[in-house]
Amino acid sequence: MAVGAANRGSDMLALGSFVVLGLPDGIIGTAWPSMRVTFGAPVGDLGLILLLATAGSVLVTAFVGTLIQRLGVPALLAVAGSCSALGVAGFAFAPGFGLVLGAAVLSGAAAGMMDAGLNTAIGLSGRQRLLNLLHGAYGVGTAIGPLVVTAAILTGSWRPAYLLLTVLDLVIAGSWLRHRRRDAPAAAPAGTTQAPGPRPGAQWSRRRYGVVVAVGMSVFFLYTGLEVGAGQWEASFCRGHLNLSTSATGLATFGYWGALTAVRISLAVVPRPVAPRTVVRAGSALAVIAAAVIWWQPGPAVTVITFAVLGGALAGIFPALVTLTPVRIGERRAQHVIAWQVGAAAAGGAGISALIGLLIGTSGLAVLGPALTALALLVVASELILTRLAPVTR
Repeated sequence: MAVGAANRGSDMLALGSFVVLGLPDGIIGTAWPSMRVTFGAPVGDLGLILLLATAGSVLVTAFVGTLIQRLGVPALLAVAGSCSALGVAGFAFAPGFGLVLGAAVLSGAAAGMMDAGLNTAIGLSGRQRLLNLLHGAYGVGTAIGPLVVTAAILTGSWRPAYLLLTVLDLVIAGSWLRHRRRDAPAAAPAGTTQAPGPRPGAQWSRRRYGVVVAVGMSVFFLYTGLEVGAGQWEASFCRGHLNLSTSATGLATFGYWGALTAVRISLAVVPRPVAPRTVVRAGSALAVIAAAVIWWQPGPAVTVITFAVLGGALAGIFPALVTLTPVRIGERRAQHVIAWQVGAAAAGGAGISALIGLLIGTSGLAVLGPALTALALLVVASELILTRLAPVTR
């Protein structure tokens, strides 16, 4: 197989993998109001599921850079797909809430391998458009997820949505395994064969490097906590606070993830790429405004639309931050640091969503607006600190 065709095959498989990666994130929040009735769980236990999922994810992403060097990206992703299939099958067949919690750990580990593996490989390749498309594909999954599970609920149960996800994970695992066998020479991690470029931070002290890495991870932690927290709790907010119907709630959640997806794809296909730093600054500023409007709650329709605006504002931030990592610290260091950043993002998505769940459990669903506003402000502040410590020119 020609190298160009092999690379195109890798790109398409990567995009398909991220569609499947996004599905459970779009499903769980919409499924939760019905799922908790099945298991007799309180509303705040969604946060517990997300918190346990991060344990597996963070543990795996700490070693993804090393695993890529030893196994290669295709083999790592085949393992990730297999583990994910086992995890979501646990959701589908769980007789009680205890098994759901156990399955969440395995699903989190699988997501961590898939997410960190592909972000590292493509981030190091310097292909900004593909990275935006990759996260746009994730958005496709998260946008479809609420519709899939809403259709399942309307037919009688949320479980068929997870059965479908099990099948898709098995297809992804088999595809990466086949790809590894057929195209092993062409499927090496992107960016590992590039000629050495500039070495930002080469003269930094160990202490400064450590501070830059820690602050960078905090940006990912806070940003993903905001993105996932808004997406996961919107359904409960719409059902329990805005008093929307099941179908209207599904469409509202679709609007959030759909806007996130549309903007990411737009950033990938615009004739002239937008500078990553501009994407981060403009998106985070607009996110503050949108979160404040959700806190204000001028009316159900406006609030739902503002959730979609928030999704669009956040859309480009994650891929832009990944693109900027090699620019800030150099490619050699970024091979490991990007995976750590993805781990921090997983921790933020689960940990902050769990914290929001605890706040909702004690103060009610109205606390979601102020929580999102505070998170958006923290994203702006932490990114400003990171840029001051490790300036970028693009």
